[in-house]
Amino acid sequence: MNVMVMAGTKDAANIIKKLSSTKKFNILATTTTHYGADIAKAAGADEIISKGLTLEELVEVIKTNDINILIDATHPFAAIATHNAIKSSKITGIKYLRFERPLEDLKENDLIHETSSFEEAALKAAELTKDRVLHLAGVSTLNPIIKKIDSSRLFARVLPSVDSIQKCIDLGIKQGNIIAMQGVFSKKFNKILFEEYNISLIITKESGETGGTLSKISAAVELGLDVILVTRPEVAELENNDIFTDLNEIVDFMLKIT
Repeated sequence: MNVMVMAGTKDAANIIKKLSSTKKFNILATTTTHYGADIAKAAGADEIISKGLTLEELVEVIKTNDINILIDATHPFAAIATHNAIKSSKITGIKYLRFERPLEDLKENDLIHETSSFEEAALKAAELTKDRVLHLAGVSTLNPIIKKIDSSRLFARVLPSVDSIQKCIDLGIKQGNIIAMQGVFSKKFNKILFEEYNISLIITKESGETGGTLSKISAAVELGLDVILVTRPEVAELENNDIFTDLNEIVDFMLKIT
């Protein structure tokens, strides 16, 4: 069976690894970065496309590779990718499955401020503090923030890739304010980092356990820092599709229909 996994996340890598181990699937992984491609390859993908695909390109790839099932394991904030995945599945008549990271169970706290966009997050951050702000939501969401927060007090923790660091510089982030490191960090580590950089507010997004959302927020709250939490975008088309929040369940489902 030919399976396309829209990848680029740790979740996708785990799905690819589990499917590959069964020896029952030919796996084509798509990612938007070379970094994501390396992860997918290491996980066991048979073929990889490492560039962003338009709807038309996605349809063509599905047809050319005779794909039977599309598994959308893209980031919860990749709403356009999910929209295109659903639409391309309908156009080509193949099965669409969505892996969705479970939401964290966050306790209500006056320090946590939810927003529905990064534009709104930037405005809220500018309103709440004139001191140092740490952006923990990825380099792709930095642009709206730097438009409202002066670069002298904006810090960004990003992946230690040349592309990520260069994008920060291109956006105007000072090199000394770029914290390049990879991993899901513990609450203890985050607390030390926030204190070391004298941060007064963090901006993060609702990425779930895989994205380390809870450890970031817990660390900030314990230090008395304001937290701007950008909530997940809603994709209306998902309502009528199969959604899985457990990696083993989606693999079991795949094995049953093989």
